[in-house]
Amino acid sequence: MAKKISILIVDDEESVRDSLYNWFIEDGYQVECAENAKTALTMLQSESYHIILADIKMPGMDGLEMLKRIKSLKSDAIVIIMTAFATVDTAVQALKDGAFDYVTKPFDPDDLSHLIRNASKQISLIEENEILKEKVISLENVEDMIGQSEAMQEVFREIESVAQSNASVIITGESGTGKELVAKAIHANSPRKFFPMVSVHCGALTESLLESELFGHEKGAFTGAIYNRKGRFEMADSGTIFLDEIATISPKMQVELLRVLETKSFVRVGGNKEISSDFRVLCATNRDLKSMVEKGLFREDLFYRLNVVNINVPPLRDRVEDIPLLIEYFIKKYCASMNRPPIPVEPSALQRMESYAFPGNIRELENMIERAIVVGNGKKIMLKDLPLAKESVKPTFESLDDLGKKHILAILTKYSWNITVSAKALKLDRVTLYNKIKKYGLTPPK
Repeated sequence: MAKKISILIVDDEESVRDSLYNWFIEDGYQVECAENAKTALTMLQSESYHIILADIKMPGMDGLEMLKRIKSLKSDAIVIIMTAFATVDTAVQALKDGAFDYVTKPFDPDDLSHLIRNASKQISLIEENEILKEKVISLENVEDMIGQSEAMQEVFREIESVAQSNASVIITGESGTGKELVAKAIHANSPRKFFPMVSVHCGALTESLLESELFGHEKGAFTGAIYNRKGRFEMADSGTIFLDEIATISPKMQVELLRVLETKSFVRVGGNKEISSDFRVLCATNRDLKSMVEKGLFREDLFYRLNVVNINVPPLRDRVEDIPLLIEYFIKKYCASMNRPPIPVEPSALQRMESYAFPGNIRELENMIERAIVVGNGKKIMLKDLPLAKESVKPTFESLDDLGKKHILAILTKYSWNITVSAKALKLDRVTLYNKIKKYGLTPPK
């Protein structure tokens, strides 16, 4: 016996929900109701529905915003918009955003039943696609997650394992390895995927700016605060917050962050009202937090609160077999952006890249391929097109920190310790450069 078609009705009017519920039950459908968009999205975390009927006008999140969130995560979802205020603009917008159709109130039961029957015809095709998707590990809505190496397959397994929980995760690895992509993969495969993932790059902000960014502020809290502003914790309600460069936050912010993680509540800067938010926290760092704890640079209690699960992203030199796949991906990406067909890589150029240590990891490889496509002859990527063509490719035994320290010192010396110019040359913001100068113990010549 075929499985019944399931319908989710989303409308803030009880009379509308009851009427539609009775109509569709009589027609033999399986029916459930939700009184607002947030409740519906929560239901969609644990249950899938063949057809979703959503009212366009509801308190809080409206039907169009709900439609966008559903379609961004499940492009083949069948969503029908209901409205009592039909206009050409709303109809066009709903269809543009991916609605299957829209209907106006009051409903004609026969017309509505006919529309549902038409929508049902697509369901067998959708379910066939879902069966195919289940045969592979799904990393939804995440670009650049490429790797056939055992090191990356282990990362994929860890993502799949941790995604369904609410556990805090620290993602570690060198700069340029793709830590933020791992965070996006965890969120996209979690029950929170219908809600936002909000990212904060802690190393790019001063303490006061980071406090305002995370907690928000009230109008008049400080000079320039001309309106109330939600913080990132508030924006991440029901979703995920990703804290990049977590090792750079100050001792004061460590205390405040620990309190928020323990209570899931906070007060905006300049305010006195306690605000609650249900979020999952993921964070990333390229530094050894455990060592920082031992040196008294990072709170032990905060470390254990964050480090429930650790996922380490391997450097590119430990996954050499993935380099050809990544090269192919970046060639397609940048050739497409230039309206050019993909070009091959000559064997000597591929061999040189496979033997190179890539201290800048995937980010360096991506920049290398983009440059080669731009400066090359357009027919293939050749050895002479690579910026490492004349460099020794034998890996050194210096740590990445040592290489970074030497490079930053060389740039600072070149520009006579002009922080603004040096930061621009290094493609860093001033705050991050100051943090690195402090980290490496660099001092200007006397």
